[in-house]
Amino acid sequence: MKFAVKAVTGGRARSGMLHLGPNPIETPALLLSTRKGLPLFISPDLLPCLPRPDSHLLQFSPLHFLDGPCPKTISSIGGLHQMLGLHEYGFVAVARDSVQSLPEFDSTNKFGASFETPCGRRLVKPVEYVEMISSMRPNLWTTLADEVPAWVSDKRNKTSVDRTVKWLDECIALSLAGGAVFGSIVGGSKIEERQRCAQEVAKRNVSGYWIGGFGLAESMDDRPPLLNAVTDNLPEERPRLISGLGLPEEVLQGVAAGVDLFDSAYIYHLTLGGFALIFPLDGMEENMNDIQTSDIGSDRTKINLRATMYRKDTTPIVEGCSCYTCRNHTKAYINHLLNVHEMLAQILLEIHNTHHYLGFFQSIRYAIKEGKFVEFQNKFVKSRRSSCVLE
Repeated sequence: MKFAVKAVTGGRARSGMLHLGPNPIETPALLLSTRKGLPLFISPDLLPCLPRPDSHLLQFSPLHFLDGPCPKTISSIGGLHQMLGLHEYGFVAVARDSVQSLPEFDSTNKFGASFETPCGRRLVKPVEYVEMISSMRPNLWTTLADEVPAWVSDKRNKTSVDRTVKWLDECIALSLAGGAVFGSIVGGSKIEERQRCAQEVAKRNVSGYWIGGFGLAESMDDRPPLLNAVTDNLPEERPRLISGLGLPEEVLQGVAAGVDLFDSAYIYHLTLGGFALIFPLDGMEENMNDIQTSDIGSDRTKINLRATMYRKDTTPIVEGCSCYTCRNHTKAYINHLLNVHEMLAQILLEIHNTHHYLGFFQSIRYAIKEGKFVEFQNKFVKSRRSSCVLE
């Protein structure tokens, strides 16, 4: 793996180039959330219809494979790339995901981290975790972490940092898998613990850093100083990956703090709910007044295609969008598919939402290169707040 920072603006926001697999990818970049290595609704034959190479980073949790196939079987096949036939894609292994492998801090102990998994609650020890990683052979993987929510005591928070650093050393010592290792950083809602963990992990020989413990009940107002406490203590030449920031304004907070890679289940939750992203990608105020928001659950960034108002709407989701869904289908058709419970509805929605969100990241990169990221962020947040007031 190789990484280089290309531009910095607004203090910490930066764009760069990540070489992970055969295709270089510009950052900030989105990791597509998957279930066992594939997006939830997009099959392998449809992956090429997504923007390339922006869609070539796939995040998965090794814990998804606890219900089979077993690590030995995956290893005998030749790893995840060989098993899925996706040789041009970069796989990123993170123990936690925001859908099916959630950290369970109450059951975590000194031996390993506890997760709610598809197979129930499981205690995962470092040696077991590294064994799974070794069999799957991802391009990049994060070490095991003890993540805690914002409300835990100072003592529990300190313990989580101590355990995470200890498990980092164990994972590095046990690793036979190859691939880039990202050291995990936690610290809950305490700036001091975030700084301490970042400083300790920065001393280790790792390829980059995974920032965990976000999206666990901290407020958006509390998040920026916590993010800055981490990134200010990390080397600038190595990439940073974060989990738990899904909403567009949360992603902008991460970018403003200097984060490069984002693991997000936002697209999954939108698609499952029947929502489609619609916000403009080249100017947050342009055409916002023309967007209808009368249907329940919609705002000026997304629409609810289950609503009856789209039953006879023969326009695409977004005029001018180049995704497969918008080029070939209408809101009325997707409304019909949703209301008769056809799985094609989720397939078409995930294609559009993924395409649109990748375009959002492209707009972020452009704003950074032009030195206008702060202006871009302020415009976007202002438009979101104004839509909430109108609702």
